[in-house]
Amino acid sequence: MTETTPFEKAMAALDALHAEDPRQVTVAGEPQPQELWHAGRMSDWLERLHASPDELIRLAVRGQHLQRWQVPRSDYPEGRVGYLTWRRDQGQRAAETTARLMVEAGYDEAQAERTARMIRKQGLGRDPGTQAVEDCACLVFLENYFADFSKQVDHDHLIRIVQKTWKKMSPRAHELALGLPMSDEARALVEEALAG
Repeated sequence: MTETTPFEKAMAALDALHAEDPRQVTVAGEPQPQELWHAGRMSDWLERLHASPDELIRLAVRGQHLQRWQVPRSDYPEGRVGYLTWRRDQGQRAAETTARLMVEAGYDEAQAERTARMIRKQGLGRDPGTQAVEDCACLVFLENYFADFSKQVDHDHLIRIVQKTWKKMSPRAHELALGLPMSDEARALVEEALAG
């Protein structure tokens, strides 16, 4: 029997934690842990963004949302500062846990730290791995959450969110995002944001 690679061990460890999410989504009529489903969507987008992403990028993309349900947004103050603090703390937690699982699986500390930097979104716009994590997160948001989110947020605020999201994405991610199936309402909002 062949030895499992460090990559396979780390991916399995990440997915085992994703599978603990008590929140469920229904996919093709079957319930699935929400975070495991989300991680799968992140990985699917990575395969469309990059012809051959390296193992560390693949692990960063897979670990980006790790155990997010454990610290809900409601534990932080309302408003932009509360949101940004929550998001930063979530990234730090996911980065630390992913790095620890990687070392346990056989990666060295430098590889684990490089992956953690991508998850923390350090070097956005400069580091290809960090950009990949951001692109995948934006595409998953636009594909799966944007339509519902747009009904809960004031129009002008929503336009600013779309504009800020777009600025963080690579040209390839822009191309993929514009090809997403969207309701007429959602597409009109994106077009308005991009025209602004």
